[in-house]
Amino acid sequence: MIGFENISPLNVLGTSLQACCFDPQTGFYRDGFCRTGPQDTGRHVICAEMTEAFLKFSRSRGNDLITPRPEYDFPGLRAGDRWCICAMRWKEALDAGVAPPVRLEACHENALQFASLTDLQSHAL
Repeated sequence: MIGFENISPLNVLGTSLQACCFDPQTGFYRDGFCRTGPQDTGRHVICAEMTEAFLKFSRSRGNDLITPRPEYDFPGLRAGDRWCICAMRWKEALDAGVAPPVRLEACHENALQFASLTDLQSHAL
C-alpha cells in the first residue's frame, strides 16, 4: 500500500527480517530488529557482532559504542555483543579492514544501498 511502512520488512537476502539481539536490546526502535524509518538518519540497518577492533575504530571516528549512555537507553557494548549499526559506519570499517561480522538474516534490505551483498556475505557469521 502506498504511504504505509512495510509491515514485514525484508532482509538483504530477500526474506523476512529476523531479530538481531534482545540482550542488549538493539535497533533504532529498541525492539531487537534492525528496522529503519524516516527518523533513523543513521540507517541502523546492519546487524553486526562487535569486535574489539571495530569498537576501537568506531570510537576513533567519534562514535563511542563502549561507554554506557543511559539517557539514550544505550548499555555500552563489548566484543561479542550484537548491535544494529549504521550502514555507513560498517562500510567505512570495511574500507579500513575492520568490518565486524554480520548476521545476514537480521540486516535490513536498505543496507544494500550502502554495501554490496557480496561484501556482506564475505563477513557473514
